[in-house]
Amino acid sequence: MRPRRIFKLNLALVTFCALALLFPRGLLAHCDGMDGPVVKAAQKALATGNVNLILIWVQKKDEPEIRKAFEKTLAVRKLSSGAKELADLYFLETLVRVHRAGEGAPYTGLKPAGRDLGPAIPAGDRAIETGSIEPVLKLLTDEVRGGAAAHFKELIAKKNFRNDDVDAGREYVKAYVEFIHYVEGIHQASTNPAHGHSGEAEEGGSHRD
Repeated sequence: MRPRRIFKLNLALVTFCALALLFPRGLLAHCDGMDGPVVKAAQKALATGNVNLILIWVQKKDEPEIRKAFEKTLAVRKLSSGAKELADLYFLETLVRVHRAGEGAPYTGLKPAGRDLGPAIPAGDRAIETGSIEPVLKLLTDEVRGGAAAHFKELIAKKNFRNDDVDAGREYVKAYVEFIHYVEGIHQASTNPAHGHSGEAEEGGSHRD
């Protein structure tokens, strides 16, 4: 392959990698679900009157807002069954909104229970409940092996293109970038600490859904 063509291919590789890093995949959260951990904690807090059960889900700077909303909710929900329903909904929405704001995420309303969250989140929750990580490890291992093998198979199939076949070369570059980015992404996810609430380092850390 001529030096000029090699330079162009290398430039394309760098460009593709840069674009891939600029647009990471989004994560599906379940903190806004009616069956999610934040709502469950709120329901238990309201039932017991213990605000500490929910303060762990918000940053320290947001404690006053949540305490105030909690006190108002406890007072209003005593008036009637209708008032209790409205007060509880108000508090759940307030708590989830503040929690998501602490993560830098928008609040788009409470989501119904029973949503399809894929296999990873339920597996993680079950691991916490049972105290066993093995099902999660198997799930992740199987997914990584399958994903890496699929990307690698496609890459190898396109590797031996003719030097003058630019279209085939571009297909190879595309497969190469996807494979390398997949491997890099998995490695970074497995070696870097998970991101929690913004500012958690200063405030002692907190849960992340």
